[in-house]
Amino acid sequence: MEITETRVSPIHSSNSRLRAYVSVTFDNAFVVRDIRIIEGKNGLFVAMPSKKTQKPCSKCGYKNATGSRFCGSCGSSLPTENSQKAPVAERHKDLAHPINSAFREYMQTKIIEAYKKAIEKESQSSPNK
Repeated sequence: MEITETRVSPIHSSNSRLRAYVSVTFDNAFVVRDIRIIEGKNGLFVAMPSKKTQKPCSKCGYKNATGSRFCGSCGSSLPTENSQKAPVAERHKDLAHPINSAFREYMQTKIIEAYKKAIEKESQSSPNK
């Protein structure tokens, strides 16, 4: 499987570690959107698209984000469980992700290269930034 297109949308926010959203096309046949490039303690890394995990309210059945203390629909207090005290990273579930570390490394390298090219091109086209 080969990356055939990478579309980078840089984010310019000084108070956020998010640097860009990326869409990646594989073999001109399959696209994954909302991949994030994040500035971590050890440099840039790629975060796969994810969604918040949810748990239904025992009274009304409304699906609340894991970690919520009260139901967003009926306002009932939600039971405190170990999953609600879980770190933020465990409150999200990847929607798409590489199966092995070799492909993860390939994707991350290609995506970060595309990001750096996009930033370079952006700075050359508008010198005031």
